[in-house]
Amino acid sequence: MNKQLIQFLLAATVMTGTAMVQAAELVVIVNTANPATAMTATQASQFFLGKSAMFTPVDLPDNSPIRAEFYKKVADKDLSEVKTIWSKLVFTGKGTAPKELHNSAEVKKAVAANPTGIGYIEKSAVDATVKVVTQLP
Repeated sequence: MNKQLIQFLLAATVMTGTAMVQAAELVVIVNTANPATAMTATQASQFFLGKSAMFTPVDLPDNSPIRAEFYKKVADKDLSEVKTIWSKLVFTGKGTAPKELHNSAEVKKAVAANPTGIGYIEKSAVDATVKVVTQLP
C-alpha cells in the first residue's frame, strides 16, 4: 500500500470512531429503589455541578469523550469549566467532586449499589440493575 492510502484509511478510521462516540445516546441513571422516574437535563446537571446534594453523582474519567459529551449536553459546559466549578467548591469546603470511575460498567455498578447514586452511561449499556431518568440525544 502506498503511504497516501494508509494515511487516508487511518483518517477515515479516526473519523468513524469520533462519529460513533458523538452519536452515542447517553442516559442518566439512578438506583432502582430511587422514587425518581424522570428528570430534566437541567435537573441532572444540578447534581453533577454541586448545586444539590440530594444524589451522590459518579463520574467517568477526565479523558472520557462520554464525560465531555455529557457535560456539554446537560450544562452546556466544557470539561475545563466543570473542573473550575469543582475546584472552587472543593477549595471553599462547599462540596466534594464526584468520584471518578473507570468506565460505564463501573458507573452502573456503583449506582446500582447506592440508593442515592446517580450517573450517566451510554444507553446501550443500560440493564435492569439501574433506572433511566433522562435520555440525552
